[in-house]
Amino acid sequence: MSRNDALRAARLRVGWRSADMAAEQLTAHGQQFLDDRHFTVSPRTWRRWEGPRPGWPSEETALVLHDALGRWPEQLGFTAPPGWIRPEHHEETRMQNDRLLDVTAAALVPGPLAPQQVDPALVDYFQSQLEGHYRADMLLGPHDLIGTLGPQYQLIDKLTRSATGETRRGLLRVGAAYAALVGWLYQDAGDLSAAAFWRGVTQEIALRARDPHLVGYAMVNSAQVRTDLGDGAGVVDLCEAALDDDRVVPKIRVMAMQQQAHGASLLRDRAAVDRLIDDADRLLPRVDDDLPWGNACRRTPGYLEVQRATCYGRLGLGAEASDLWTQVLAAVPGTARRDRGVYMARHATAAATARQPEQAVEIAREVATIAVETGSARMRRELVTLERAMRPWQDAPVGRDLAEALAPVTEGS
Repeated sequence: MSRNDALRAARLRVGWRSADMAAEQLTAHGQQFLDDRHFTVSPRTWRRWEGPRPGWPSEETALVLHDALGRWPEQLGFTAPPGWIRPEHHEETRMQNDRLLDVTAAALVPGPLAPQQVDPALVDYFQSQLEGHYRADMLLGPHDLIGTLGPQYQLIDKLTRSATGETRRGLLRVGAAYAALVGWLYQDAGDLSAAAFWRGVTQEIALRARDPHLVGYAMVNSAQVRTDLGDGAGVVDLCEAALDDDRVVPKIRVMAMQQQAHGASLLRDRAAVDRLIDDADRLLPRVDDDLPWGNACRRTPGYLEVQRATCYGRLGLGAEASDLWTQVLAAVPGTARRDRGVYMARHATAAATARQPEQAVEIAREVATIAVETGSARMRRELVTLERAMRPWQDAPVGRDLAEALAPVTEGS
């Protein structure tokens, strides 16, 4: 790279036509922002920043750059030094810790509680609610449901403490399914700390229920969080552990195989991706249990091809992923709005990787609308990936078209 194109593009985006003008404008902005008339950035410094080795600005200059251009230095082509933490992250960490305390309070109610009579029919009642919650998740997204499901889980936990025998085991099983769904909602909302907490709750209850199918399901749930963390080895470990138990039903084996394929894609192993998805495809017709949880493999159109296309995109196989997404999206109903938006965002990235930027922008326009409506952090993350894939065209008209298409999302971030 002969220049820092990211900083240059940001400069042009705000109308600073030259390095001299940029230095002058940033100096004026910084003096006002910091209330420091001694703050200066020289044209020579700006030209160095736009060169191949821009160095790293001071923390106060980083703050000024962010306030003026809306981007942090690492988003502007600078290479962050070891240990760099954005100033905003200190506040984010405090807020996340506060949220996690709220999440914990929603799950863990101190006892002992007064004993009560628990009717076995309550197990069927809570199970019957699950399918409705799954459908509502597809239609609404995470934020509207988290506040509903947390108190319901609390009630199940309270009843479990008084129940005995099969009623107790039934409540443990359904409680694990509720905890798993809450964990998924937090994961979709982008709060991986809370998601990991609820996945841990799921694992604990599954073990208490002594249900091998539920234990396998809980491990696959934890592997999903590891996938979002980019930990391919961790994903494979958890999925292999789930598959080691020969007692688990085919549905759990299918879920574990496809999730392990994601781990393989993070480890850049295409052969393993194809082998695992193909093995899961051969097993899919044998999924015939009546367990109330983990039915995405039967409910989601083209479930395994969705996973294959996602893995191919992660591997950089743009043309192959794009072809698969075209097939998959033809079968996804419009009512599955959140999932459809995620798939379309991945399709747009695959198109960009296949050097079809105009198609990528056309797809992104619809995704931006869905992302704003659903509040899905997963979708927003996919759009960030798309922006990275579109960097070769950031100074071209199609790059500006993408920025315009994503403006409703980026402005609301």
